[in-house]
Amino acid sequence: MSLLMTHVCQYTGPGCIPVLLRDRGTVYCHDISFAETSAAEEYEASHAGAVALRAQTPQGLVAELSALGVAIETVIHNDVHPNTPVPIEQIPLEMFRQSVDVLLLFPIELTQRLLPGMKAAKLGRFVFVTSARYRQPEAGFSVATTIRAATTAFAQSLAREAAPDGIQVNVVAPNYLYSEAYYPRARFIDDPAGRAEIAGKVPMGRLGRPEEIGELIGFMASGKSQFVTGQVIDFTGGWP
Repeated sequence: MSLLMTHVCQYTGPGCIPVLLRDRGTVYCHDISFAETSAAEEYEASHAGAVALRAQTPQGLVAELSALGVAIETVIHNDVHPNTPVPIEQIPLEMFRQSVDVLLLFPIELTQRLLPGMKAAKLGRFVFVTSARYRQPEAGFSVATTIRAATTAFAQSLAREAAPDGIQVNVVAPNYLYSEAYYPRARFIDDPAGRAEIAGKVPMGRLGRPEEIGELIGFMASGKSQFVTGQVIDFTGGWP
Protein backbone atom coordinates (compact mmCIF):
# COMPACT_ATOMS: atom_id res chain seq x y z
CA MET A 1 0.00 0.00 0.00
CA SER A 2 1.24 3.46 -0.89
CA LEU A 3 1.11 7.18 -0.05
CA LEU A 4 -0.06 10.07 -2.23
CA MET A 5 0.57 13.75 -1.53
CA THR A 6 -0.87 16.65 -3.52
CA HIS A 7 0.84 19.91 -4.48
CA VAL A 8 4.22 18.63 -3.32
CA CYS A 9 6.14 21.67 -4.54
CA GLN A 10 3.99 24.09 -2.53
CA TYR A 11 2.77 24.90 0.99
CA THR A 12 3.88 22.03 3.28
CA GLY A 13 5.22 19.88 0.45
CA PRO A 14 8.88 20.96 0.57
CA GLY A 15 9.02 20.20 4.30
CA CYS A 16 7.10 16.93 4.07
CA ILE A 17 8.64 15.14 1.13
CA PRO A 18 12.11 14.57 2.68
CA VAL A 19 10.43 13.13 5.79
CA LEU A 20 8.05 10.94 3.80
CA LEU A 21 10.80 9.63 1.52
CA ARG A 22 12.96 8.90 4.56
CA ASP A 23 10.17 6.97 6.25
CA ARG A 24 8.40 5.45 3.24
CA GLY A 25 11.01 5.12 0.51
CA THR A 26 8.45 5.78 -2.23
CA VAL A 27 5.92 8.61 -2.42
CA TYR A 28 3.44 9.25 -5.23
CA CYS A 29 3.41 12.97 -5.89
CA HIS A 30 1.01 15.40 -7.55
CA ASP A 31 1.82 18.98 -8.48
CA ILE A 32 0.48 21.35 -11.09
CA SER A 33 4.00 21.78 -12.44
CA PHE A 34 4.18 18.07 -13.32
CA ALA A 35 1.91 18.65 -16.30
CA GLU A 36 5.23 19.56 -17.93
CA THR A 37 7.23 16.38 -18.45
CA SER A 38 10.54 18.16 -17.87
CA ALA A 39 9.41 19.43 -14.46
CA ALA A 40 8.22 15.96 -13.44
CA GLU A 41 11.47 14.34 -14.53
CA GLU A 42 13.55 16.99 -12.76
CA TYR A 43 11.60 16.46 -9.54
CA GLU A 44 12.11 12.69 -9.66
CA ALA A 45 15.80 13.15 -10.35
CA SER A 46 16.25 15.43 -7.33
CA HIS A 47 14.01 13.42 -4.98
CA ALA A 48 14.98 9.76 -5.05
CA GLY A 49 11.89 7.62 -4.48
CA ALA A 50 9.38 10.26 -5.60
CA VAL A 51 7.03 9.28 -8.42
CA ALA A 52 5.79 12.44 -10.15
CA LEU A 53 2.29 11.81 -11.48
CA ARG A 54 1.34 13.71 -14.63
CA ALA A 55 -2.43 13.83 -14.07
CA GLN A 56 -4.01 17.02 -12.74
CA THR A 57 -7.58 16.01 -11.83
CA PRO A 58 -8.79 13.59 -9.15
CA GLN A 59 -10.18 11.30 -11.84
CA GLY A 60 -6.92 11.45 -13.78
CA LEU A 61 -4.80 10.79 -10.70
CA VAL A 62 -6.80 7.71 -9.75
CA ALA A 63 -6.64 6.43 -13.33
CA GLU A 64 -2.87 6.97 -13.49
CA LEU A 65 -2.33 5.19 -10.18
CA SER A 66 -4.54 2.33 -11.33
CA ALA A 67 -2.52 2.01 -14.53
CA LEU A 68 0.61 1.75 -12.39
CA GLY A 69 -1.02 -0.96 -10.27
CA VAL A 70 -0.81 1.20 -7.15
CA ALA A 71 -3.29 0.98 -4.26
CA ILE A 72 -3.22 4.13 -2.15
CA GLU A 73 -3.41 3.63 1.61
CA THR A 74 -2.53 7.16 2.76
CA VAL A 75 -3.44 10.55 1.29
CA ILE A 76 -2.04 13.90 2.32
CA HIS A 77 -4.28 16.66 0.99
CA ASN A 78 -1.85 19.57 0.75
CA ASP A 79 -4.00 21.90 -1.33
CA VAL A 80 -2.99 25.49 -1.96
CA HIS A 81 -4.37 28.55 -3.73
CA PRO A 82 -3.28 32.22 -3.89
CA ASN A 83 -4.51 34.11 -0.84
CA THR A 84 -5.05 37.72 -1.93
CA PRO A 85 -6.54 40.03 0.73
CA VAL A 86 -9.84 41.60 -0.44
CA PRO A 87 -12.59 43.32 1.61
CA ILE A 88 -15.73 41.18 1.73
CA GLU A 89 -17.89 43.60 -0.25
CA GLN A 90 -15.34 43.65 -3.08
CA ILE A 91 -14.74 39.90 -3.45
CA PRO A 92 -15.59 38.72 -6.98
CA LEU A 93 -17.67 35.55 -6.80
CA GLU A 94 -15.27 34.00 -9.29
CA MET A 95 -12.52 34.29 -6.67
CA PHE A 96 -14.67 32.26 -4.29
CA ARG A 97 -15.47 29.71 -6.99
CA GLN A 98 -11.83 29.21 -7.93
CA SER A 99 -10.81 28.79 -4.29
CA VAL A 100 -13.68 26.37 -3.63
CA ASP A 101 -12.62 24.27 -6.63
CA VAL A 102 -9.00 23.98 -5.46
CA LEU A 103 -9.27 23.95 -1.67
CA LEU A 104 -12.55 22.08 -1.16
CA LEU A 105 -13.89 20.26 -4.21
CA PHE A 106 -10.53 18.85 -5.35
CA PRO A 107 -9.82 17.05 -2.04
CA ILE A 108 -13.46 15.99 -1.72
CA GLU A 109 -13.50 14.35 -5.16
CA LEU A 110 -10.11 12.70 -4.67
CA THR A 111 -11.33 11.34 -1.33
CA GLN A 112 -14.53 10.01 -2.90
CA ARG A 113 -12.57 8.16 -5.58
CA LEU A 114 -10.06 6.58 -3.17
CA LEU A 115 -12.35 5.85 -0.23
CA PRO A 116 -14.03 2.69 -1.60
CA GLY A 117 -10.69 0.90 -1.95
CA MET A 118 -9.73 1.83 1.59
CA LYS A 119 -13.07 0.63 2.93
CA ALA A 120 -12.65 -2.67 1.12
CA ALA A 121 -9.19 -3.07 2.65
CA LYS A 122 -10.41 -1.88 6.08
CA LEU A 123 -7.35 0.35 6.19
CA GLY A 124 -6.54 3.92 5.24
CA ARG A 125 -5.43 7.34 6.36
CA PHE A 126 -6.19 10.89 5.31
CA VAL A 127 -4.31 13.96 6.49
CA PHE A 128 -5.90 17.25 5.45
CA VAL A 129 -3.64 20.29 5.61
CA THR A 130 -5.95 23.28 5.98
CA SER A 131 -5.43 26.41 8.09
CA ALA A 132 -5.84 27.69 11.64
CA ARG A 133 -6.96 31.13 10.41
CA TYR A 134 -10.57 30.46 11.39
CA ARG A 135 -9.52 30.63 15.06
CA GLN A 136 -8.91 34.37 14.69
CA PRO A 137 -10.13 35.65 11.31
CA GLU A 138 -8.17 38.52 9.83
CA ALA A 139 -9.68 41.35 7.79
CA GLY A 140 -9.39 40.78 4.07
CA PHE A 141 -8.89 37.02 4.21
CA SER A 142 -12.48 35.81 4.38
CA VAL A 143 -12.18 33.66 1.22
CA ALA A 144 -9.38 31.45 2.49
CA THR A 145 -10.67 31.48 6.07
CA THR A 146 -14.15 30.34 5.00
CA ILE A 147 -13.06 27.62 2.60
CA ARG A 148 -10.30 26.20 4.79
CA ALA A 149 -12.84 25.95 7.62
CA ALA A 150 -15.20 24.09 5.28
CA THR A 151 -12.49 21.62 4.32
CA THR A 152 -11.70 21.08 8.00
CA ALA A 153 -15.38 20.37 8.67
CA PHE A 154 -15.49 17.92 5.77
CA ALA A 155 -12.47 16.07 7.18
CA GLN A 156 -14.15 15.79 10.58
CA SER A 157 -17.31 14.43 8.94
CA LEU A 158 -15.22 11.93 7.00
CA ALA A 159 -13.47 10.85 10.20
CA ARG A 160 -16.80 10.02 11.82
CA GLU A 161 -18.11 8.07 8.83
CA ALA A 162 -14.89 6.23 8.00
CA ALA A 163 -13.84 5.18 11.51
CA PRO A 164 -15.91 1.94 11.51
CA ASP A 165 -13.91 0.85 8.44
CA GLY A 166 -10.57 1.37 10.20
CA ILE A 167 -9.82 4.61 8.32
CA GLN A 168 -8.05 7.40 10.18
CA VAL A 169 -8.67 11.07 9.29
CA ASN A 170 -7.00 14.08 10.87
CA VAL A 171 -6.33 17.72 10.08
CA VAL A 172 -3.12 19.69 10.43
CA ALA A 173 -3.97 23.40 10.63
CA PRO A 174 -0.97 25.70 10.13
CA ASN A 175 -0.62 29.42 10.46
CA TYR A 176 2.60 31.39 10.38
CA LEU A 177 4.39 28.61 8.54
CA TYR A 178 7.17 29.75 6.25
CA SER A 179 6.20 29.18 2.63
CA GLU A 180 6.74 31.29 -0.43
CA ALA A 181 2.99 31.18 -1.12
CA TYR A 182 1.90 32.73 2.17
CA TYR A 183 4.85 34.01 4.26
CA PRO A 184 7.73 34.58 1.81
CA ARG A 185 11.30 34.64 3.06
CA ALA A 186 12.18 38.05 1.64
CA ARG A 187 9.48 39.78 3.65
CA PHE A 188 9.14 37.74 6.85
CA ILE A 189 12.59 36.21 7.44
CA ASP A 190 15.24 38.29 5.69
CA ASP A 191 13.62 41.67 6.47
CA PRO A 192 14.04 42.76 10.14
CA ALA A 193 10.69 44.60 10.01
CA GLY A 194 8.94 41.44 8.84
CA ARG A 195 10.59 39.35 11.54
CA ALA A 196 9.46 41.89 14.14
CA GLU A 197 5.90 41.73 12.80
CA ILE A 198 5.85 37.96 13.21
CA ALA A 199 7.45 38.14 16.65
CA GLY A 200 4.66 40.49 17.73
CA LYS A 201 1.99 37.95 16.78
CA VAL A 202 3.47 34.50 17.36
CA PRO A 203 4.40 33.54 20.94
CA MET A 204 7.40 31.54 19.70
CA GLY A 205 8.60 34.67 17.98
CA ARG A 206 9.18 33.22 14.50
CA LEU A 207 7.63 31.43 11.55
CA GLY A 208 7.27 27.67 11.68
CA ARG A 209 9.94 25.81 9.73
CA PRO A 210 9.08 23.48 6.83
CA GLU A 211 10.92 20.54 8.38
CA GLU A 212 8.94 20.96 11.62
CA ILE A 213 5.57 20.60 9.94
CA GLY A 214 7.04 17.84 7.79
CA GLU A 215 7.74 15.77 10.90
CA LEU A 216 4.24 16.43 12.26
CA ILE A 217 2.48 15.46 9.04
CA GLY A 218 4.80 12.49 8.62
CA PHE A 219 3.74 11.20 12.03
CA MET A 220 0.04 11.75 11.31
CA ALA A 221 0.46 9.81 8.05
CA SER A 222 2.42 7.00 9.67
CA GLY A 223 -0.45 5.12 11.34
CA LYS A 224 1.63 4.77 14.51
CA SER A 225 -1.29 6.06 16.58
CA GLN A 226 -4.30 4.69 14.72
CA PHE A 227 -6.74 5.48 17.55
CA VAL A 228 -6.31 9.23 16.94
CA THR A 229 -8.92 10.36 14.43
CA GLY A 230 -11.16 13.35 13.82
CA GLN A 231 -8.64 15.74 15.38
CA VAL A 232 -7.52 19.21 14.29
CA ILE A 233 -3.89 19.77 15.27
CA ASP A 234 -2.72 23.37 15.17
CA PHE A 235 0.75 24.23 13.95
CA THR A 236 0.94 27.86 15.00
CA GLY A 237 3.75 28.47 17.49
CA GLY A 238 1.22 29.25 20.23
CA TRP A 239 -0.91 31.65 18.16
CA PRO A 240 -3.56 32.93 18.88
